[in-house]
Amino acid sequence: MKEAMLYQKVAGQEVHCNLCYHRCRIGDGKRGICGVRENRGGTLYTLVYRKLISRNVDPIEKKPMFHFAPGTRSFSIATVGCNFRCDFCQNYEISQMPGDQKRIMGEDVSPEEIVALAKKTDCRTIAYTYTEPTIYFEYAYDIAGLATRQGLKNIFVTNGYMTEEALRTIHPHLHGANVDLKSFTEEFYQKRCGARLDGVLHSLRLMKELGVWVEITTLIIPGLNDSEEELQNIARFIFSLGRETPWHISRFHPMYKMLDRSPTSVHILEQARKIGLDAGLRYVYTGNVPGDAGEDTFCYHCGKLLVDRLGFQILKCRVQGNKCYNCGSTIDGVDLETGSSGQGS
Repeated sequence: MKEAMLYQKVAGQEVHCNLCYHRCRIGDGKRGICGVRENRGGTLYTLVYRKLISRNVDPIEKKPMFHFAPGTRSFSIATVGCNFRCDFCQNYEISQMPGDQKRIMGEDVSPEEIVALAKKTDCRTIAYTYTEPTIYFEYAYDIAGLATRQGLKNIFVTNGYMTEEALRTIHPHLHGANVDLKSFTEEFYQKRCGARLDGVLHSLRLMKELGVWVEITTLIIPGLNDSEEELQNIARFIFSLGRETPWHISRFHPMYKMLDRSPTSVHILEQARKIGLDAGLRYVYTGNVPGDAGEDTFCYHCGKLLVDRLGFQILKCRVQGNKCYNCGSTIDGVDLETGSSGQGS
């Protein structure tokens, strides 16, 4: 049990949580939408502090992060819970556990142990992933601070639904993020996720303003968010953040409560990738299709193949100090070896 951050006491014993865009008002004895923050007598507690449900050493490309310390390993962690209710969730067993199973599980692991394990396994980053890092904010915040002081970087793999207060609080220790931009319609977010689009867009703009390296993922679901108009709207928005922002277009597979739809056709992914490139984005990738050319990084200036990938494995890298080996153009991204954050002109 640990008292939560970012909340206010209001009338009686009610509290107002300011962690995510739901901004839940929580009565005594009740929990927020996330299912892991509980009001006890007018004090809000996090129920998942030091309750680790998943940990693994992953290639950073699996997040997916293709332009942040490529080829390195990331120590990936999660607790149970989420502030979304996506009916297509690919990690629903743990993300929806508080709601579906009415229980909270996890191994007691301290922030100090997490950082030590990351260093022991030669990871350069800690990734807060699998579920939604916003809802285990206090745990992530303590881990991230320790990690930063010991030379590690921190990455959120997130739905982007944190408040500005939360983002500004974690910002000094947040170096990169992969944000799900699940759709560009309010209807999709309300019906499929139980959330609102504007909160995600605001977080993306603020992350870029704060200097967090951002990559964006869109899971393309047949018949729901795969129209040409919607994909163009997403691409234009990402371009407004900066043409250097990588867009990962991921293939849907039937999961959780959405078993009535077929996997996304490769043709649709190719069309989406072309839409992104035509909109002026420098880096557009296809995901969940191992061996597809859309996994690779090409120079936006001369078109040469720079990073040859197979799934999450780098087969060949021709980026030399953030530069294209052929024309010398700066390839956008974060290089931990040199400490530089390259950005093309």
